[in-house]
Amino acid sequence: MSETCHRCGGDLPDVHAASEGRSAFCPHCGAPQLLLSDYSEPLSTGVESVDASGAASTGTLPPPRPNRIDWPMALRGAIFVSVVAAALSVLAAGLPDFTAIGSVWVVSASLTTLALYQRRRPLAAMNASVGARIGLLVGIMLVFILAATLSAGLCIARFSLRIMGSFDTKLALAMKAQVDQLAATRPVPPESLSLINSLQFRTAWLLSTFSLILFAILVISIFGGAVGGLLRTRRFGGKA
Repeated sequence: MSETCHRCGGDLPDVHAASEGRSAFCPHCGAPQLLLSDYSEPLSTGVESVDASGAASTGTLPPPRPNRIDWPMALRGAIFVSVVAAALSVLAAGLPDFTAIGSVWVVSASLTTLALYQRRRPLAAMNASVGARIGLLVGIMLVFILAATLSAGLCIARFSLRIMGSFDTKLALAMKAQVDQLAATRPVPPESLSLINSLQFRTAWLLSTFSLILFAILVISIFGGAVGGLLRTRRFGGKA
């Protein structure tokens, strides 16, 4: 499209050619020229568009959903509580006075972790659901650290220190008492007695008992976390 200069009336170069690097002045008299953009393209009016579902949209993505749980902070609290529980369990093996303290600590592990979590994050969301999920994390850490610590301790005691003889004797006597009690009610075949008295059966019995204890710790941690989260929701008035 050809345009003329507003001062001298001379022909001006193409507008698009001028926007590509040519001078925006009249080549005849040097008067500055006002260049307008192509108004055939639609302009943004700032009006909200409507998506396919009929809901109004501004064209921008919604903000991300805030993280309801600070997992790194909860993990640090769970590791601290689990390490203390493992230390108390090791002490209880040599000092019976620590047995009750270790048991209470393990049972209240979720409540302790929630207290540490809310002390560091007082404005974080807290309810029964959040408490149960943090309790699950605490239970997993407790099971993992307790299993690793006790397994390593038993291996050291048996193969390095060789002080498991009294434990084996007590275990054999306890199982013999159970077998005698069972035999008093009904006859036990000789092959079953030989199997019960074997080392493999004792090992399997110990592993199954230990697994049930760890599973109970996991369930107690989840339940304790849910109860603790519910109580702290009422106390602090938090909402999810």
